[in-house]
Parts: sequence; C-alpha cells; structure tokens
Amino acid sequence: MKIGFIGLGNVGAKLAGSLARNGVDLMVHDLSKEAARPLHDAGATWGESPASMAAVCDAVITCLPSPAASAAVLEGAHGLLETLGPGKIWLEMSTTDTAEVTRLGALVAARGAAAADCPVSGGCHRAATGNIAIFAGCERTVFERALPILTVMGRRILHTGPLGSASVLKVVTNYLATAHLIACAEALTVSKAAGMDLGVAYEAIRISSGNSFVHETESQVILNGSRDISFTMDLVKKDIGLFQAVADRAGVPLDLNPRIIEIFDDGIARFGPREFSPNIIRRLEEATGLSILSPGFPSEIADDEPEEAGYEVSARSG
Repeated sequence: MKIGFIGLGNVGAKLAGSLARNGVDLMVHDLSKEAARPLHDAGATWGESPASMAAVCDAVITCLPSPAASAAVLEGAHGLLETLGPGKIWLEMSTTDTAEVTRLGALVAARGAAAADCPVSGGCHRAATGNIAIFAGCERTVFERALPILTVMGRRILHTGPLGSASVLKVVTNYLATAHLIACAEALTVSKAAGMDLGVAYEAIRISSGNSFVHETESQVILNGSRDISFTMDLVKKDIGLFQAVADRAGVPLDLNPRIIEIFDDGIARFGPREFSPNIIRRLEEATGLSILSPGFPSEIADDEPEEAGYEVSARSG
C-alpha cells in the first residue's frame, strides 16, 4: 500500500517518520520542501501536489495546523478532491472542527473515496516513537481498512464512531490537558510561594491523587526552564476554541473553558502566539516575582518506552 502524507510539522513529521522507519511506501508533501529532507533520506518520495499524490496513493494523510489549511489541501487548486476516487482513503490527522471534517468527508464520499478523522493524543515525544494514541472516526469497514496504517504510527487505536466523532473527543482531551497545565502552573507557583522545595513538590504531586499525564510531562520542562513541548500558545488557543464551539453547538454552558480562553489570550498578548504553551506560567512568575525552576529536570520530554506494535483498544459498550 502506498501512503501519502501532507503536513510535516512538529507532529506530522514524527508520524510520517514512523511510517518511513517501518518500511512503508511513502510519499510526502509540505509547504517547505526542506521539512521533507529527513524523510527523503529515509526513503520517502516527494509529492508535487495533493492531487498528484491522491492519483497514485492508496491512502492520503493530512496533518495540518488548522481546518482552513485542510480545506485548502482538499478543495484548492491541485487539491486532493481532484483525483481522489473509489478505493482510496483520506485520513485527517489534524486537530480540526467536527463540522468541517464532516463537510469535507461528504465531498470525499461523493467521489467514491472513504474518509476518517484520526487525530492523535499523547504528545510529540510519543509521536516520535510510534507510541501515541490515535482516535478514528469513520464507518467500521473503513476503520478496518485503515487500522494497518494507524498501528504503524500509534500504539493504542480507538474506533470512536462515525466520521467527526474522533475530532470531538480530541478537542475534549486537549481541553483537559490545557486545564491540567494551568492547574499545574498554579500548584507549582503556590508551592514555591509557600516555601516548598519544587523538586519535592513535583514528586508529591506525582505520587498523589493530584497527578496527571500533564504533570508528569509538562511540569518537568516548566521546572527545567526550557518549557519546550513543541506546542505553542496559538495552537492551544485553537484547540480550546474548537472545544468551546462543540459546547456551544451542544448548548452546554461552560464555566471553566471561557476563563481558560481568557488566560491564553492574555498569554498570547504578553509573550506572543508562538511561545511554548507551558510558559503560561510566566504570568504567575511575573505577578509574584518568583522563579519556578528546579535542578535535575530535563529540557525536553522523552518517551522512555520502546516502540511497540499498535493495537485496537476496545471501549466499554452502552
């Protein structure tokens, strides 16, 4: 099976790297041809346009920064829709709006091809090792066709239901991660202000009921000072905005997420949209005059688990 991959950013390059590393016949494309160089060195070929890729690939993956970017790749000049046809699959791995992926999926289906939204969760460090989780929203028959591809890029693969369902759950999980990040920033700052050793505070949280995936990962690079998780404030703002849109369409009056949006709007105004998202703690550092740093923590998050063959995760029914 020949796979096309469009979008070689922080996450996309790592997902495509897993495909190349495992011997998949891979064609890649990005706005920056330089971004494809490591994959070309690993055996991938270059696709001149989305349309040319869809013409020769069995499945084409998009992993792009916004719903608008995905729409352009499908509907624009030399876009995927020009050549997608029966027997082909479009796998949307971007974090996107459920209404938009459903709209584009209908256009794909009208050309006889299949569509699935397949966002990932677990951080760039797990995308790099092939151990990231992947949600897949599509018909069951499409999921079974896509599963061999998804298990190369990820470890735990969950079929979430129809097209668009995976995108809902992705923004739900990103909302939770953002809420945890803000809570960790506040917890660490209060610990420092109360005279606690931050290394001890980190460990106390880690072994307690207050622990979270975000604490185990992002709190480490906060305390190191690098604040580098290869994810920026503008991307957080996009994700929590998508979560708010889901809530608004469903008629759910939220209390916390609107405040989180305000916090990140303020962070972007102060530090810039491309600032690493864990540096949201700088708002508290500046307000208190404290430095939330501690020796012994890494500058980057690494996945210390060996790459493992992917598999489908079964959800509880009912």
